Amino acid sequence: MKEEFKLFLTRLLPFVLILAGIPLISYLIWFWTPTRNLEILVVDKTVRDQTYQEHHGIFWILEHGKFKKSEDRFYDSSQDYLGFFPDRSAQNYGQIKDLTGKSRSDIDSLVRKKDLIFIADTYGVFENDFNKPPVENPSTKIYGGMDLSEIRLIQSAKEQGKTVIAEYNSMASPTPKPIRTEFENLMGIKWTGWIGRYFDELDTVQNGDIPLWMRKEYKAQHGTWDLAGPGLIFVKESGEIEAFLMKRDFQNQTPLIRTQKVNKHGFKLPQVIPYPDWFDVVMIERDYQVVSYYDINPTASGLQRLRTMGLPRFFPAVVYRQIGEGRQYYFAGDFSDIKKDLGSPKFSGLPFLWRSLYVAADFTDRQSFFWNYYQPLLEQILQQEHQSKKKD
Repeated sequence: MKEEFKLFLTRLLPFVLILAGIPLISYLIWFWTPTRNLEILVVDKTVRDQTYQEHHGIFWILEHGKFKKSEDRFYDSSQDYLGFFPDRSAQNYGQIKDLTGKSRSDIDSLVRKKDLIFIADTYGVFENDFNKPPVENPSTKIYGGMDLSEIRLIQSAKEQGKTVIAEYNSMASPTPKPIRTEFENLMGIKWTGWIGRYFDELDTVQNGDIPLWMRKEYKAQHGTWDLAGPGLIFVKESGEIEAFLMKRDFQNQTPLIRTQKVNKHGFKLPQVIPYPDWFDVVMIERDYQVVSYYDINPTASGLQRLRTMGLPRFFPAVVYRQIGEGRQYYFAGDFSDIKKDLGSPKFSGLPFLWRSLYVAADFTDRQSFFWNYYQPLLEQILQQEHQSKKKD
């Protein structure tokens, strides 16, 4: 019996060594990879809890790529950003640390020390966000919306040739219209006033994730919520709301983000990937380059409806333009919103592993989008910025 057990252990040992050895080797490769200095300022006003879901993915990518701050430490998602810092025990549920009250010279000095400005989310936090569980219905705003200090930040970055990345909801409600206009002028982007979101089931009996405010608005305008099956809901800033049904109005199973396989931008991204979350429809100035765009493949009647709404056949998803020594990017989707834990970033090759496990066509898992599209996109942008910094 002992001999049989020894033989079993002998045969098992190579598998144990492989299982233990691969992660160890992966970690050692990451550990010995040289660190890279890149000074990044992240603005996130939509921080409801310590998951930091609107910028956690950004900081994961930074640490995995071994990008450090000048004081030789990795970025900390709980402290290295400007915006709202949640604390349920505090008055108004947290603290605000941003650029409010800073002078123009203070902001110029801050930007001078940075390589990249990332406006991750400015929507803000509301009282209902701190209910258990959170309630999606509109409630009293605690904090949020872009303000003049962020406009000065972007303006200073533009003047100093620094790169700016802005993401979905940077200019929509509750940002005041005069501030939005300033943002649009600085970034060369015009919001159509429309946002959209895909739902794999519009029947509210089967899908309880459809917000109550959305159902109420639709019933008020269309009489009843007689919707079922997969569909797109478009909401306009003025309150107008429209439903596009699959097969009747569009033919793709979900909105698709398309990227040309061979493109002059040099980005290596999937040619097609589904995107089932919030996006905004924007118009861009001619000097912008389109990295990726949305395609819902509308039917003839759907295309006519889009035209009636003042919307184009294709919507920009990721765009950029060169401004002096820097670049301006806009991500027209809630890309960085990651609700689940991504695991430790301290393993080399981990994104490649996850991309092989998470099928790009699987729109039901948000992590699939992160690993197949967002992580490689942002990693390539960061690499470009680091290379530009080395040349200076």
